[in-house]
Amino acid sequence: MGKTLQKGDLIPDVSLKDQDGNLIDLPSLTGEKALVVYFYPKDDTPGCTAEACGFRDKYEEFMEMGADIVGISSDTVGSHKKFADKYDLNFTLLSDCYGNAEKAFGVPRNLLGLLPSRVTYVFDKDGRLVYSFNSTTKAVKHVEEAMDALK
Repeated sequence: MGKTLQKGDLIPDVSLKDQDGNLIDLPSLTGEKALVVYFYPKDDTPGCTAEACGFRDKYEEFMEMGADIVGISSDTVGSHKKFADKYDLNFTLLSDCYGNAEKAFGVPRNLLGLLPSRVTYVFDKDGRLVYSFNSTTKAVKHVEEAMDALK
């Protein structure tokens, strides 16, 4: 695991494929908007679905606040596509199959080290970390925490 990101750190320079197979460079998503990056353990599990649907339902509000949302897990591009289609997710999901983003962000692991923790990061439009929240059990709380950090 890499060093955990601290307030003021720049968004790590990592490129991952989205649910449509496009390669996305994380720093390129900042500059004009703030960015909420949330790591979650697994597509289509109860907590992760509740969290994703929470972000989906508040997506317009995040956009009005000048922020975009990206979800990251170790699931495959195909798994993300099914998950996004099944729940009409209106934001980007990135596949971190090799754990590059997880290491770059310093996301801790839980459950005997088998799964990454549920962590949300909020970056300002300059790509600097302004807030992070780590809670494996309170999936939907991540949406509220991210909104509060942007206000």
